[in-house]
Amino acid sequence: MEFQAGQIVYSKDGHDKGLTMMVLSVEDRFLYLADGKTRMLAKPKRKKIIHVQPTKYVDAAMADKLMQNAHILDSDIRKAIKLYQEKAADC
Repeated sequence: MEFQAGQIVYSKDGHDKGLTMMVLSVEDRFLYLADGKTRMLAKPKRKKIIHVQPTKYVDAAMADKLMQNAHILDSDIRKAIKLYQEKAADC
């Protein structure tokens, strides 16, 4: 599966196992992830692609901002993840 900026993923391995995170960027076999709480934009988590569980959900607004290198806050990421979790709970 292809990963893209703004996509929501779950960590499968490591200290952050089970956490919901957002993809900030993709480089070769690695993703740079943040959740706005434990992993901030200032220091994203670098994780191998094989260590994350992808979802089909991509926050379009966040993806656009990330692609344009627009100013993003940690609170924006927290809101996007919360919105995804609420939608997932409704299903």
